[in-house]
Amino acid sequence: MSKDNPGKVKQHTRLNQWFATAICGNDILSSTFYVSGIAIVYAGILAPIVLAVIGGVLFFYKSVYTEVVEALPTNGGAYNCLLNATTKNAAAVAGTMTILSYIATAVISGESAIQYLDSMLRVPIIPLTVALLALFAGLVISGIKDSAKVALGIFSFHIVVLSAFSLFGLFYVLHGGHSFLNANLHSSIPLITRLGGLFPALFFGFAASLLGVSGFESSANFVEEQQRGVFRKTLRNMLIGVTIFNPLIALIVLNVMPFGSILKTQDFLLSNTALAMGGDIFQTIVVIDAMLVLAGAVLTAFVGVSGLIFRMTTDGCFPEPLAKVNKKGSYPYIIVAFFLLCSSILLVTKGNLLSLVGVYTIAFLCVMTLFALGNLIMRETRKDLKRTYQAPLAFVIIAFLSTAAGIIGNIRLNPVNLDYFLTYFVPAIILVFGTIYIDYVLRFMIRATRTVPAVNKIIARWYEDLTGKGTFVVFFHHLNRLYKILKYIDTNEIGHHIYLVQCDNNEELRPKRNIKKFQELTEEILPALKRAGVYPDFNIEPVFLDEQFGPHAIDLIAKKFKIRKNRILIGSIHHEHPFDYDELGGARIIF
Repeated sequence: MSKDNPGKVKQHTRLNQWFATAICGNDILSSTFYVSGIAIVYAGILAPIVLAVIGGVLFFYKSVYTEVVEALPTNGGAYNCLLNATTKNAAAVAGTMTILSYIATAVISGESAIQYLDSMLRVPIIPLTVALLALFAGLVISGIKDSAKVALGIFSFHIVVLSAFSLFGLFYVLHGGHSFLNANLHSSIPLITRLGGLFPALFFGFAASLLGVSGFESSANFVEEQQRGVFRKTLRNMLIGVTIFNPLIALIVLNVMPFGSILKTQDFLLSNTALAMGGDIFQTIVVIDAMLVLAGAVLTAFVGVSGLIFRMTTDGCFPEPLAKVNKKGSYPYIIVAFFLLCSSILLVTKGNLLSLVGVYTIAFLCVMTLFALGNLIMRETRKDLKRTYQAPLAFVIIAFLSTAAGIIGNIRLNPVNLDYFLTYFVPAIILVFGTIYIDYVLRFMIRATRTVPAVNKIIARWYEDLTGKGTFVVFFHHLNRLYKILKYIDTNEIGHHIYLVQCDNNEELRPKRNIKKFQELTEEILPALKRAGVYPDFNIEPVFLDEQFGPHAIDLIAKKFKIRKNRILIGSIHHEHPFDYDELGGARIIF
């Protein structure tokens, strides 16, 4: 924590386009090893079409994410979007789903990487998976710059291997390798008929194959670690990779492999296709690549979840000790806790991760759907918010409906997926809401322990300490918004000490008008609220700041009251403001 700037973590590094792309690209492009098999199982010969359509969905989501994240460039993804557009409760739901998605990413990708290693060398899968999780936990604790270098190395190798795979597929066609396309077309007809026809086959193939775009949401969760302008480029690069490689690889597989073999070897489909096209050596290279890029997806999970949980912790969704930052700018307590959670799930399930696959699919599709929904809500609640780009409304609606349909399709394909998801989601959201509403829990415990004075006294002291430390600052100019502001804090936050700040904007006559408002607030409105018993627990102090509202004013207030900047609440930043939202250090927009 910077001593001269409370609430602002010292930024040790800012990732360029390729480092940032590599971190999230390893996650989304690891899907090349399984999404072709999934698409073919449900859509048969139509798989390349299905995967091309999914590339189109990502095109729409690129616009959705660009609008929101460039307007609100702080870590958190869907959580941050909903936090600044609606309430903390709605944001907490999205944040919890994102965490579950990262847990599933880390555990499934980690074990899959070791399984690929096991296909070459007989190794103990669970112990080595735990070791892999520990390795990347340590790497992320050491600093994001070192993590990004490893990620870029893995990502570069993966792109080279995928390009070689595509060239081998072209070489196979040009040199008269036996084509199974026609046979696979006829083999697909019974499959399509069994699913109910062409449209149902396309729909279920689409829904199941959406698993191949998991990772697209990751870049939004560490946007603060990226250089300005990089976020949009990471989305573009991921879109290009998915749109080119996934349909092309599915087409190559359908050309090289018979339908029966595809169904039998779904888990190692690219490995067997590589063997058919390039022999043992190329198969070994593909297996090594699979192991590395799946391990890279583990790294993505650690980077993404640490940024998200830090943000949620400083917003009061998790216990405050998790927010400790080390000299490298990493969050060791968060990373260690995440490692222990992932390892425990792996050990409890004994490596049988069927339940986590269901969690993975529904969680990340819900996260993307909530992000699109957040975009739609933000258009209504934050109409004047300064934006660098605004997505066409049709794009947002198409994106929302696409992933919402994917959720429905996956539940219909396997209803038990919903059960698995709820098994993990319900305890997680109870923990989060238990932290958010800890003041209500403590009030109940105080009443319940009145007959036990010693215990009652301890809980009462805990409650007083908790609410006493809960300090918030609100910058505002319009007195008619005061009740709305106080209601928001009462509903969403723990803490009774509120500073209401009015600024002087240095314009002619405006200082006098601001001072008049300030005097009205001090002498009339606040005493009237106190007499009326409106929010009697609040300790409200008005502050007049002889400073124009902007980054410097935020810095002064954060330093003066020694609070994090995400505890500073503001109105929307408009296009008339000479600064951007990211210059305010994470202050929260509530009106």
